[in-house]
Amino acid sequence: MTENRKRTGFCGRTRREFIWQSGAGFGAAAMSSMLSRDGFFASSAGASETKFQNPLAAKPPHFAPKAKSVIFLFMYGGPSHIDTFDFKPKMIGMDGKTVDVKTFGRGGHKAGGRIVEPRWKFKQHGQCGKWVSSLFPNVAKHVDDIAFLHSMTADSPIHGSAMLMMNSGKILSGNPAMGSWVNYGLGTVNENLPGFVVMLDPTGGPISGAKNWSSGYMPATYAGTVFRSKGAPILDLAPPADFPEGLQRKLIDSIQDANNRHLVGRSGNDDLASRIASFELAYNMQSTAPEAVDLAGEDAQTLAMYGIDKEGTRDFGTRCLMARRLVQRGVRFVQLYSGGAHNDDNWDAHGDLEVNHNKHAGHTDQPIAALLADLKRTGMLDETLVVWGGEFGRQPTAEYANGSGRDHNAYGFTMWMAGGGIKGGVSHGTTDELGAAAVENPLHVKNLHATILHQLGLDPNHLSYFYSGLEQKLVGVEPIEPIHEIIA
Repeated sequence: MTENRKRTGFCGRTRREFIWQSGAGFGAAAMSSMLSRDGFFASSAGASETKFQNPLAAKPPHFAPKAKSVIFLFMYGGPSHIDTFDFKPKMIGMDGKTVDVKTFGRGGHKAGGRIVEPRWKFKQHGQCGKWVSSLFPNVAKHVDDIAFLHSMTADSPIHGSAMLMMNSGKILSGNPAMGSWVNYGLGTVNENLPGFVVMLDPTGGPISGAKNWSSGYMPATYAGTVFRSKGAPILDLAPPADFPEGLQRKLIDSIQDANNRHLVGRSGNDDLASRIASFELAYNMQSTAPEAVDLAGEDAQTLAMYGIDKEGTRDFGTRCLMARRLVQRGVRFVQLYSGGAHNDDNWDAHGDLEVNHNKHAGHTDQPIAALLADLKRTGMLDETLVVWGGEFGRQPTAEYANGSGRDHNAYGFTMWMAGGGIKGGVSHGTTDELGAAAVENPLHVKNLHATILHQLGLDPNHLSYFYSGLEQKLVGVEPIEPIHEIIA
């Protein structure tokens, strides 16, 4: 038999024996590694204990920030830039005339159409002489604190994908929202409140729903938390009436203790830590969240300034004041939606432009102006970045044969920013004489995102999260520059 064997030269074993024993050895090594990671060998010499770390704990920025928090005023549906902040004097007197202008909206590609002249009068305001329409008489008083971005562009003229792009930088679902990126990059100053809060319009949420504030492929801890402006700020936050007093705290302590034992000899367990942090955050919010949104301590003058004493402005004014109180308490990113559901419940003015925009501007103008004034008088505007805009703008031509409705326009539209180290009284970029497309200093949504991250002290090209074999970034793989021209 020995003569029939072919030796390997290792301890007199055959090749078959060597391969079998080596394979078993590698398997044992792998099993030992897995058991070690699960704390099976916790008592062995040299094991070190890794304590539980809250994934929402405050983290240092990449460089000195200009802003500590962001309030994003999202005008869902797409406000018309040429009827609000992008003055087009050459359109005056052109109402009803047919022009050759390429457009692309929900109605598809068109080569021309009937001009809809701006329906509101424009006047100059502030020391900078900025032209603003009569839709926003109160915001117009603050133009010297605002940087207007008149050459914004996006990749989609369709609400769902455009909303996802404005919120997550991608037109496809499954990616973390900007607030989640901020949560991940900086953590929260106040661990008793979420780092990312969303407040919806009373008519309902926007198209695509929770995808707009999802944490995507990141742990759920970084996702946005929806706050309500009436009743309990967060549904099902309080424990049942018959839940034994003190038991929640004991549960959290025991879970953390078990987690610390589980992490012995490990480099960390992000998923488990995330779940525990979420549970503890919910417990802490039971006392903190109601106080943060309780306006009973605000004086009558403040409530009236936000328009909370009037029916039309009460809801949005309440949410603007809540946003100020939340950032005052350390919340990093607050997003308020103006408009929800469908049709004229939001800024999507396909039919009667005047009815639609009078309604939504009437609900938001005074509260937005009050927010800017309140932040400024309390010294918070310097460290709070306020962003205004929708997912796209609207076209200069009518969508239908009759009426003043405008279709979507992702080729050129206006957004603005104020506070948080942004120059005031400036306008950057232009659209053509009809407002159909950006022509000077065109800006992409990614430039807006890069600017927001930059003002918070985060390098947009280095803030990344490893997923699916790639270092994922809010701004994508290509280097993106912030809008340096508006940074103070």
